[in-house]
Amino acid sequence: MTELLSVEHLTKSFGRRGLLRRNDLVPAVNDVSFTLARGETLGLVGESGAGKSTVGMLALRLVDPDSGHIRFDGTDVNALGSRELRRWRRRAQMVFQDPFGSFDPRMTIGQALLEPLRLHGIGDRASRRTTIDELLTTVGLDGRVLDRYPYEFSGGQLQRLAVARAIVCEPDLVVCDEPVAALDMSIQAQVLNLLHELQERRGFSMLFISHDLSLVRVVAHRTAVMYQGRIVEMGPTADIYENPMHPYTQALLSAIPLPDPSTQRHRPRVDLPLVPPSTVGCAFAPRCPHAMQICRTSRPELESVAGASGVTSCHLFSGSAEATVVESSAATAGRS
Repeated sequence: MTELLSVEHLTKSFGRRGLLRRNDLVPAVNDVSFTLARGETLGLVGESGAGKSTVGMLALRLVDPDSGHIRFDGTDVNALGSRELRRWRRRAQMVFQDPFGSFDPRMTIGQALLEPLRLHGIGDRASRRTTIDELLTTVGLDGRVLDRYPYEFSGGQLQRLAVARAIVCEPDLVVCDEPVAALDMSIQAQVLNLLHELQERRGFSMLFISHDLSLVRVVAHRTAVMYQGRIVEMGPTADIYENPMHPYTQALLSAIPLPDPSTQRHRPRVDLPLVPPSTVGCAFAPRCPHAMQICRTSRPELESVAGASGVTSCHLFSGSAEATVVESSAATAGRS
């Protein structure tokens, strides 16, 4: 598969202010790199605050990075001016988590779906209406919805319309930021099936952002696990789920509920202490049951591991593991 998107050493911090403290910067994304091939889905997982949504917005330049490069089909997205960026957005779209918040309540559905075609100068009035009618049929709706407003729809219907709006200009990349998190389980399956069918039919790439690892397992070709703004493990989805290397990935996967109650009761569970991440060395070290002395002073880099198909950021695999394993005080406290 040919490469569509390349993200290199992406970094983004946001300001924080308070009455009794000076303004400072909080890193949301810290040296993130990955590639995405045409027609591929990359799942981006991690707990809340890991930086997943920020990566998605950076990839589409909805926010500008502090440093790093975003290359899309060979084009340096960082270098695009406002006019060029507007033209480029036809090729890269986003489906947001909250379908009700992503639509303008003053616009009808017809106006919302026609707006991207109008802004990008695609077709005339008649051909645009034909495109919209065909798209509505694809997502399981019909032309009767065009004169209605967003508040008149259920969450599942509105998210289908959000998907339709995202693909109406036939983009090459769709970023899905928790696209089914606000929906019931049965509706989640419908929207995921819709995304899969549309990707198979139209061939676009997807960056699928979610905290739900069970969803990512059935959606993504590859998976990247984020912790505190950094990717700590990345590889083929099947390998990540069957043979996780990073201790954080192992903890996340151990928390996925299993359908068999007996298996759920007897399977090992990795419990992590609730302590702040480290700002020196490995951020995960204070919570890691395998922390070594080197973890407290040296930040591990994302690198390949012998015999594995993915990459991970952990001193257990970096060749620096000759240091004696030292249990963190937090891990010890978590067991007491």
